Amino acid sequence: MPDPFLVLIIVLALGFGVVNGFNDAANAVAASIGSRAISPRNAIILAACANFVGSATGTAVAQTIGKGILVPEVISDFGYLPVIAGLGAVIIWGSIATRNGVPVSLTHGFVAGLAAAGMALAGSGAVVWGIMRRILISVAAAPALGFAGGFALMVILLWALRHRAPSRMRVVFSRLQWLTTAFLAFSHGNNDGQMPIGIITMAWVIHSGQNGLWERLSLLNPETWWIIVVSAAAISIGTAVGGWRVIRTVGIKVTDLEPSQGFAAQFSAAAVIEGASRLGIPVSTTHCSSAAIMGVGATRRLSAVRWGVARRIVIAWVITFPICGGIGYLLAWLLKPWF
Repeated sequence: MPDPFLVLIIVLALGFGVVNGFNDAANAVAASIGSRAISPRNAIILAACANFVGSATGTAVAQTIGKGILVPEVISDFGYLPVIAGLGAVIIWGSIATRNGVPVSLTHGFVAGLAAAGMALAGSGAVVWGIMRRILISVAAAPALGFAGGFALMVILLWALRHRAPSRMRVVFSRLQWLTTAFLAFSHGNNDGQMPIGIITMAWVIHSGQNGLWERLSLLNPETWWIIVVSAAAISIGTAVGGWRVIRTVGIKVTDLEPSQGFAAQFSAAAVIEGASRLGIPVSTTHCSSAAIMGVGATRRLSAVRWGVARRIVIAWVITFPICGGIGYLLAWLLKPWF
């Protein structure tokens, strides 16, 4: 008979992947839809495919999530409990945020829920604070880099193309946005798409007692390929369904976009996210994408950005940590007697 807790975590992890793709669909496609460079249907299909490829081509972030947040003793002593509590926290908050059209960081939500669950069970010593510091630094650094990159690239484009016919440039950048949409979706998969992979692998290690499974985690390994494929499929399905309220908030309500601006925002955000993925740092693709759109909008004039909407997004970023941490802590505390 299969381990019921293992099955539960796999189901929750895949549900998390679907919700992640559902909320984060806006990251990859909002700029191209907002600039009217790509139709919503084509943008969603392109993003879903690129998300799958990105999720299946790397494990650096999965390794950080699965074995870098909590000390090994917490996992060995409490098994599945902190994982279930962390997943429950982010699924609850992610569903509420998506329903209300608010783009949030589900990556940071899970990290907060998992870390808080560990502290509920074993105190502050449960958390690997060196890794947590890197993640917390990225909370501020990633959107700052996204904003600065979008602003700088847009300024360069405006100067380089100042003598070109605007109508011609709209056609060129509308076509280029197919590439940047795919690049951004790929980078999203290579970062956020690693979350279910790390969670399922962590649960499988707990179940089997094989710590060496982390070293064998690969699409080419007959033991582990299914973890990567089902996780990539989950986030792609979520992206294909699409969180239309979030897409409208990020792509239309923040600022009015031209194709060149959409190109600059997507390229800048994708470059930051991909760089973090190579370093194994889970970052908020939501933060990067939203900040990059704000950056390109600010090149026209500061008033071109609807700062009321931007303020609402920033508030959602800030409260994600305490809300998911609180839910994760509470769930771990309530479920502890059952484990």
